[in-house]
Amino acid sequence: MDLTVLTLNIRNINDRYEERKPLLCAEFGAIAPDIAGLQEVVFGDEPQDEMLAASAPQRTYRAVDARSERYPAFGNSILCAVGEVQAHETLRLSHNRVVQRALIALPGHVMLWFANTHLHHKPEHPHVRQAQAHAIIEWMETAPAADATILTGDFNTPPFEPAYAEMVDAGFRSAFREANGAEPAVTWPSGIECDTKDTEGDPNCLDYVWLRGSIRCHSARLEFNQHPSTDPTLYPSDHFGILATLQV
Repeated sequence: MDLTVLTLNIRNINDRYEERKPLLCAEFGAIAPDIAGLQEVVFGDEPQDEMLAASAPQRTYRAVDARSERYPAFGNSILCAVGEVQAHETLRLSHNRVVQRALIALPGHVMLWFANTHLHHKPEHPHVRQAQAHAIIEWMETAPAADATILTGDFNTPPFEPAYAEMVDAGFRSAFREANGAEPAVTWPSGIECDTKDTEGDPNCLDYVWLRGSIRCHSARLEFNQHPSTDPTLYPSDHFGILATLQV
């Protein structure tokens, strides 16, 4: 079966959020992915994962979240509109980070692990991200067997860093690279201009859809990467999203 999978860091409610929000909702509603891994989600009066799910009324999403231990109104979320979510688990990582995984029973008796994370952000700490990636890999090795695994997230890790190599050495394949022959040059920053924008680090590819097992990528492209014609300094987020069309 074919699956459309999205990874997107939505940048919580910073960076001109009231202006960005309609852009986020309009594009998510137009894409309406089968499964989405979201990072930097705020679960307040208007949970952002539920807001995005509601922007695609043609789909019925189940949301499962992984909240920060230090800031429980903040974290990551998986939105799933296919199959049946049979289990959901989280693993605490160092530096107040977390990874989540959902076991999804897809049509045709296909079992899928879908995981989602957001790794440590300091550019000068690649060893921390490497250790976090290693912990995720070990955790996924202990999971009950499934036909395929997808891991989405903002890894804050350019392709030349050791955390990227950890993933490849463990048998994970980047969907974007598989479809296009190379990673995108940049997934952060988007080009948004504001006083609160993140300026730590150099522009690079930081976001990935990782694959392992009986799954292949037909196509992958950047999304949430366009500004309104009236304002070239406004984008849906400070990250671009990656949308992959996969065959399980």
